[in-house]
Amino acid sequence: MPLWLDLLRTPMAAPESRSLRIMRYSWQALCLACAATVGFFPRLHTAIGRAAPIGVSILVTATLVMTVLYLARKHKADSAYLDALGAGE
Repeated sequence: MPLWLDLLRTPMAAPESRSLRIMRYSWQALCLACAATVGFFPRLHTAIGRAAPIGVSILVTATLVMTVLYLARKHKADSAYLDALGAGE
C-alpha cells in the first residue's frame, strides 16, 4: 500500500470526550468574546470607562490560559489514543 494511502486511513486525532468538548466550546466562546470586545472596544470604553481595558485584559488572559490548557489536554488525549492504536497492532 502506498504511504499516502496508509496515512489517509490512519486516524489523526482521538475521539473527543465530553469534558474535552466542553473545554473546546468554552475556548471558542472566549475567542469570540475577545473578537467582540476588540471590535467594539470604543463603544465599550465609552460605556464603562476606565474599567474597559482591565476587563479586556482579563478576558485576553483567560483566553490565553484556556488555549494553553486546551491544547495540552488535547495533545495528551491524542497521544494516548495513538499509543493505544499502536499497541493494538
